[in-house]
Amino acid sequence: MYWKIQRMGLSGGKGYSLMRDGFFITFEGPEGSGKTTHSKLLADFLKTKGYKVVYTREPGGVIISEKIRKILLDPRNNRMDILCEMFLYMAARAQIVKEKIKPALESGSVVISDRFMDATIVYQGYAGGIDTAIIKKIGLVATRGIRPDITFLLDIDAGQGLRRSGDVKDRMEKKPLQFHRKVREGYLLLAKKEPKRIKIISATGDIQETQDKIRRIVLERLSKGS
Repeated sequence: MYWKIQRMGLSGGKGYSLMRDGFFITFEGPEGSGKTTHSKLLADFLKTKGYKVVYTREPGGVIISEKIRKILLDPRNNRMDILCEMFLYMAARAQIVKEKIKPALESGSVVISDRFMDATIVYQGYAGGIDTAIIKKIGLVATRGIRPDITFLLDIDAGQGLRRSGDVKDRMEKKPLQFHRKVREGYLLLAKKEPKRIKIISATGDIQETQDKIRRIVLERLSKGS
Protein backbone atom coordinates (compact mmCIF):
# COMPACT_ATOMS: atom_id res chain seq x y z
CA MET A 1 0.00 0.00 0.00
CA TYR A 2 0.91 3.68 -0.07
CA TRP A 3 3.78 4.82 2.15
CA LYS A 4 3.85 8.40 3.44
CA ILE A 5 7.06 10.08 4.60
CA GLN A 6 6.38 12.01 7.80
CA ARG A 7 8.89 14.41 9.37
CA MET A 8 9.31 13.74 13.06
CA GLY A 9 10.14 16.27 15.77
CA LEU A 10 8.98 19.47 14.07
CA SER A 11 9.96 21.45 17.18
CA GLY A 12 13.60 20.55 16.76
CA GLY A 13 13.90 16.79 16.51
CA LYS A 14 15.27 14.99 13.49
CA GLY A 15 14.37 11.96 11.42
CA TYR A 16 11.55 10.54 9.33
CA SER A 17 9.03 7.75 9.86
CA LEU A 18 6.99 5.74 7.36
CA MET A 19 3.22 5.51 7.75
CA ARG A 20 1.07 3.06 5.80
CA ASP A 21 -2.25 4.36 4.47
CA GLY A 22 -4.32 4.16 1.27
CA PHE A 23 -3.19 3.50 -2.30
CA PHE A 24 -2.19 6.30 -4.69
CA ILE A 25 -2.36 5.91 -8.49
CA THR A 26 -1.36 8.62 -10.95
CA PHE A 27 -1.65 8.93 -14.72
CA GLU A 28 0.95 10.82 -16.73
CA GLY A 29 1.84 11.35 -20.37
CA PRO A 30 2.11 13.85 -23.21
CA GLU A 31 -0.89 15.87 -24.39
CA GLY A 32 -3.58 13.74 -26.01
CA SER A 33 -2.37 10.47 -24.51
CA GLY A 34 -5.70 9.60 -22.89
CA LYS A 35 -4.85 10.24 -19.24
CA THR A 36 -8.27 11.62 -18.38
CA THR A 37 -10.13 8.85 -20.21
CA HIS A 38 -8.19 6.01 -18.62
CA SER A 39 -7.98 7.48 -15.13
CA LYS A 40 -11.77 7.94 -15.04
CA LEU A 41 -12.41 4.47 -16.47
CA LEU A 42 -10.18 2.95 -13.79
CA ALA A 43 -11.89 4.93 -11.02
CA ASP A 44 -15.33 3.76 -12.15
CA PHE A 45 -14.10 0.16 -12.45
CA LEU A 46 -12.59 0.07 -8.96
CA LYS A 47 -15.80 1.45 -7.49
CA THR A 48 -17.71 -1.48 -9.00
CA LYS A 49 -15.21 -3.77 -7.24
CA GLY A 50 -16.09 -2.25 -3.89
CA TYR A 51 -13.09 0.03 -3.40
CA LYS A 52 -13.50 3.46 -1.87
CA VAL A 53 -12.12 5.69 -4.62
CA VAL A 54 -11.30 9.40 -4.69
CA TYR A 55 -10.68 10.83 -8.16
CA THR A 56 -8.97 14.12 -8.88
CA ARG A 57 -6.92 16.02 -11.44
CA GLU A 58 -4.01 18.42 -11.62
CA PRO A 59 -3.96 21.28 -11.68
CA GLY A 60 -7.38 21.52 -10.05
CA GLY A 61 -9.51 19.19 -8.00
CA VAL A 62 -10.47 21.72 -5.33
CA ILE A 63 -11.78 25.29 -5.57
CA ILE A 64 -8.48 27.18 -5.11
CA SER A 65 -6.54 24.81 -7.36
CA GLU A 66 -9.20 25.09 -10.08
CA LYS A 67 -8.81 28.87 -10.04
CA ILE A 68 -5.05 28.45 -10.47
CA ARG A 69 -5.75 26.02 -13.32
CA LYS A 70 -7.63 28.72 -15.21
CA ILE A 71 -4.63 31.04 -14.96
CA LEU A 72 -2.19 28.35 -16.06
CA LEU A 73 -4.15 27.16 -19.08
CA ASP A 74 -5.49 30.50 -20.33
CA PRO A 75 -3.88 31.08 -23.78
CA ARG A 76 -3.95 34.84 -23.12
CA ASN A 77 -1.26 34.36 -20.46
CA ASN A 78 1.35 33.66 -23.13
CA ARG A 79 4.01 35.79 -21.42
CA MET A 80 4.09 33.64 -18.29
CA ASP A 81 7.64 32.94 -17.13
CA ILE A 82 8.57 29.27 -16.69
CA LEU A 83 9.39 29.88 -13.00
CA CYS A 84 6.01 31.48 -12.45
CA GLU A 85 4.45 28.50 -14.22
CA MET A 86 6.28 26.03 -11.98
CA PHE A 87 5.35 27.82 -8.76
CA LEU A 88 1.69 28.03 -9.77
CA TYR A 89 1.59 24.29 -10.42
CA MET A 90 3.19 23.68 -7.03
CA ALA A 91 0.73 26.03 -5.32
CA ALA A 92 -2.22 24.19 -6.86
CA ARG A 93 -0.66 20.88 -5.81
CA ALA A 94 -0.04 21.98 -2.22
CA GLN A 95 -3.71 22.90 -1.86
CA ILE A 96 -5.13 19.68 -3.29
CA VAL A 97 -2.72 17.53 -1.26
CA LYS A 98 -3.76 19.28 1.97
CA GLU A 99 -7.46 19.43 1.18
CA LYS A 100 -8.13 16.21 -0.73
CA ILE A 101 -5.32 13.74 -1.41
CA LYS A 102 -3.78 13.45 2.06
CA PRO A 103 -7.10 13.05 3.92
CA ALA A 104 -8.29 10.47 1.38
CA LEU A 105 -5.12 8.39 1.72
CA GLU A 106 -5.27 8.59 5.50
CA SER A 107 -8.83 7.25 5.38
CA GLY A 108 -7.64 4.24 3.39
CA SER A 109 -9.06 5.26 0.01
CA VAL A 110 -7.66 4.52 -3.42
CA VAL A 111 -6.75 7.93 -4.83
CA ILE A 112 -6.51 8.31 -8.60
CA SER A 113 -5.05 11.52 -10.02
CA ASP A 114 -4.84 12.76 -13.59
CA ARG A 115 -1.21 14.07 -13.28
CA PHE A 116 0.94 14.75 -10.20
CA MET A 117 4.59 15.65 -9.42
CA ASP A 118 6.08 13.87 -12.43
CA ALA A 119 4.32 16.36 -14.70
CA THR A 120 6.16 19.32 -13.18
CA ILE A 121 9.51 17.54 -13.28
CA VAL A 122 8.97 16.84 -16.98
CA TYR A 123 7.13 19.93 -18.27
CA GLN A 124 8.89 22.67 -16.32
CA GLY A 125 12.09 20.68 -15.73
CA TYR A 126 13.20 18.54 -18.67
CA ALA A 127 11.25 20.56 -21.24
CA GLY A 128 11.17 23.97 -19.55
CA GLY A 129 14.78 24.10 -18.43
CA ILE A 130 14.44 24.44 -14.65
CA ASP A 131 16.89 22.33 -12.66
CA THR A 132 14.97 19.16 -11.78
CA ALA A 133 16.76 18.92 -8.43
CA ILE A 134 15.24 22.27 -7.45
CA ILE A 135 11.79 21.15 -8.60
CA LYS A 136 12.05 17.96 -6.54
CA LYS A 137 13.01 19.89 -3.40
CA ILE A 138 10.08 22.27 -3.77
CA GLY A 139 7.85 19.35 -4.65
CA LEU A 140 8.75 17.52 -1.44
CA VAL A 141 7.27 20.46 0.48
CA ALA A 142 4.22 20.90 -1.77
CA THR A 143 3.34 17.19 -1.68
CA ARG A 144 4.16 16.77 2.03
CA GLY A 145 6.30 13.81 1.02
CA ILE A 146 3.42 11.99 -0.66
CA ARG A 147 4.41 9.82 -3.64
CA PRO A 148 2.33 7.57 -5.89
CA ASP A 149 2.37 3.82 -5.37
CA ILE A 150 2.07 3.34 -9.10
CA THR A 151 2.16 5.67 -12.09
CA PHE A 152 0.88 4.84 -15.55
CA LEU A 153 2.79 6.61 -18.29
CA LEU A 154 0.54 6.63 -21.34
CA ASP A 155 3.07 6.96 -24.14
CA ILE A 156 2.35 8.52 -27.53
CA ASP A 157 4.28 10.42 -30.19
CA ALA A 158 4.12 14.14 -29.34
CA GLY A 159 2.75 15.18 -32.72
CA GLN A 160 0.10 12.46 -32.73
CA GLY A 161 -0.95 13.39 -29.22
CA LEU A 162 -1.34 17.06 -30.08
CA ARG A 163 -3.50 16.15 -33.08
CA ARG A 164 -5.68 14.07 -30.79
CA SER A 165 -6.15 16.95 -28.36
CA GLY A 166 -8.31 18.84 -30.86
CA ASP A 167 -8.26 22.21 -32.58
CA VAL A 168 -8.90 24.38 -29.52
CA LYS A 169 -5.64 24.44 -27.56
CA ASP A 170 -4.96 25.67 -24.04
CA ARG A 171 -1.78 27.57 -23.15
CA MET A 172 0.25 24.43 -22.49
CA GLU A 173 -0.93 22.67 -25.65
CA LYS A 174 0.04 25.75 -27.67
CA LYS A 175 3.72 25.37 -26.76
CA PRO A 176 6.00 24.40 -29.69
CA LEU A 177 6.17 20.82 -30.92
CA GLN A 178 9.82 20.62 -29.85
CA PHE A 179 8.75 21.39 -26.28
CA HIS A 180 6.25 18.51 -26.35
CA ARG A 181 8.87 16.18 -27.79
CA LYS A 182 11.09 17.03 -24.81
CA VAL A 183 8.14 16.30 -22.53
CA ARG A 184 7.84 12.80 -23.95
CA GLU A 185 11.60 12.25 -23.70
CA GLY A 186 11.49 13.42 -20.09
CA TYR A 187 8.72 11.00 -19.18
CA LEU A 188 10.56 8.08 -20.77
CA LEU A 189 13.70 9.04 -18.87
CA LEU A 190 11.78 9.11 -15.58
CA ALA A 191 10.30 5.69 -16.36
CA LYS A 192 13.77 4.32 -17.01
CA LYS A 193 14.93 5.63 -13.62
CA GLU A 194 11.88 4.31 -11.73
CA PRO A 195 10.68 1.16 -13.53
CA LYS A 196 9.08 -0.32 -10.42
CA ARG A 197 6.72 2.65 -9.96
CA ILE A 198 6.25 3.93 -13.50
CA LYS A 199 4.59 1.54 -15.95
CA ILE A 200 4.77 2.50 -19.63
CA ILE A 201 1.54 1.78 -21.49
CA SER A 202 1.18 2.46 -25.20
CA ALA A 203 -1.60 4.97 -25.79
CA THR A 204 -2.01 4.15 -29.48
CA GLY A 205 -4.01 0.93 -29.20
CA ASP A 206 -7.64 0.07 -28.57
CA ILE A 207 -9.03 1.91 -25.52
CA GLN A 208 -10.53 -1.19 -23.91
CA GLU A 209 -7.39 -3.27 -24.45
CA THR A 210 -5.29 -0.52 -22.92
CA GLN A 211 -7.67 -0.18 -19.99
CA ASP A 212 -7.64 -3.94 -19.42
CA LYS A 213 -3.83 -3.85 -19.09
CA ILE A 214 -4.10 -1.06 -16.54
CA ARG A 215 -6.78 -2.88 -14.54
CA ARG A 216 -4.77 -6.10 -14.39
CA ILE A 217 -1.73 -4.29 -13.00
CA VAL A 218 -3.76 -2.38 -10.43
CA LEU A 219 -5.76 -5.38 -9.22
CA GLU A 220 -2.58 -7.39 -8.83
CA ARG A 221 -0.98 -4.65 -6.72
CA LEU A 222 -4.10 -4.13 -4.61
CA SER A 223 -4.47 -7.85 -3.99
CA LYS A 224 -0.90 -7.95 -2.68
CA GLY A 225 -1.56 -4.97 -0.44
CA SER A 226 1.62 -3.22 -1.58
